[in-house]
Formats: sequence, structure tokens, C-alpha cells
Amino acid sequence: MTPSFSLRTPEDDALPRKICDTCGFVAYENPKIVVGSVVHHDRKILLCKRAIEPRKGFWTIPAGYLELNETPEDGARREAREEAEASLTIERLLAVYAVPRISQVQLIYRARLAEATIAAGPESQAVDMFAFDAIPWDELAFPSVHWALNHDREAEAGAPPVPFGNPDGATGNVMPDGRVLKTGEF
Repeated sequence: MTPSFSLRTPEDDALPRKICDTCGFVAYENPKIVVGSVVHHDRKILLCKRAIEPRKGFWTIPAGYLELNETPEDGARREAREEAEASLTIERLLAVYAVPRISQVQLIYRARLAEATIAAGPESQAVDMFAFDAIPWDELAFPSVHWALNHDREAEAGAPPVPFGNPDGATGNVMPDGRVLKTGEF
């Protein structure tokens, strides 16, 4: 028998949910958690040129979805291995960003290379280390990459080690050039 779901509000809940019409199972849908790092080595920052959609061909920090049974720190280290064949030492939590239009919570760490070798992994066209002033700002993939790099700069300048959050009023739907992203668009 194929399950059939309808959208209804369960008892003791305020939001409509997908509920199985046969057994009453409630299929909760929750935000995805993204983990990543601003990675330092020799006063430069690691960036990865995306080989996959969304935003293929644009630069990003190593980041991706947290897996089941994985700590956020382990997830950030795994993402750096997958995207840049990099081994990381996590220093601290840099920021927690909310991107509600795509139902994401992003945990971004400050990290350093544990070994001075990097190479493009299967999800990257290229990887490189950039001085802050040489970052290809117009070629960054996502608003939160801009936020993380700028927040990292503030942390480097001595900002207290309290995690940053979204810039005032920003919800991840506007690129720095003013282009508005649609719901569901990365």
C-alpha cells in the first residue's frame, strides 16, 4: 500500500504538517544544518570553486550539510576534506547564520590547515588560498560566504570570541550587489 499524506494541523500544534491518512504519522520537515569553516594558512584564506550546483563555478568556503550522527566540528572537518582535501584544526565557532528562504541554519567555524596541502576534491573545480584583499568578491557563491569572510576579518582584528549572526535585517535573500534571490533559490 502506498502511503497517502494530506496537509493538516495536528492536535496540540499550530502549523499544518504532512500527516499520513492511514496511520496518522506526522512527517515533520525541519531546517537543514550547514557546517563550514573559514580556513587560514600563512595569512591567507582557503576558497573552493564549486563544481556542483547550486552556483557552480563560484567561490565558497568549504561547507555543506551536517550528516546524521556527526558533530558540527566533525562535519566541518569532513567538508574541508571532501572539497579541498584539507585537514583542519578547528579554532572556534565564528558565526551562526539563519537563511529562512532555504530553511538553513549555518554553523561557521574559524579553522587553520593542520597540514599545508590542499587539492580540489570531487565537489570543487579548483581550490586556492587568497589574501583578504585578493578574494574574488564578485565571484562568491552565497551571501553568507560574504558574511563569514567579513566576520572572520572582524575576529582577526580582535572582535570578542562570541559567534556572529546575520547582519542586521539580512535573511540571506540579497547578494551584496543588491540582487534579490527568490524563495528556494540558492
